[in-house]
Amino acid sequence: MEPCPFCAVVADPARARVVHEDAHTLAFFPLTPATWGHTMVVPRVHSADIWEMGEEEVGHLTRSVLTVGRMLRSVLAPAGMNIINSAGRAATQTVFHTHVHLVPRHHGDAMGDFWPPREAPRDEAALDELAGRLRAAGVSSRRR
Repeated sequence: MEPCPFCAVVADPARARVVHEDAHTLAFFPLTPATWGHTMVVPRVHSADIWEMGEEEVGHLTRSVLTVGRMLRSVLAPAGMNIINSAGRAATQTVFHTHVHLVPRHHGDAMGDFWPPREAPRDEAALDELAGRLRAAGVSSRRR
């Protein structure tokens, strides 16, 4: 098993261009940024993805994402920003240490569009059924 590259940065922040750190997180530029100012926020404690984290740890990560996002907006004044967390190979996660990408966006930037084109309307009855199942799952998860 290969050592975790983000744990290596947490252990030795001099390995990266760190732009923010606190007791729970570290934010730094990736080696191959998607856009100017692209920044990643990682928790100091290793977890493979966000689903392995407890609510308190996710709260710390989210606060840092907001802090760094505000810093990027203040300094770069982007037209928009993507906040991306990929969990699992099917979601294009390649480094299995939880991380959030903050990607400042400008019209016509190198990142381009990544949402699929709009499709024809879906089966409304199937969507109603799925929404009901999700609401029921939310109720049962609150009871645990």
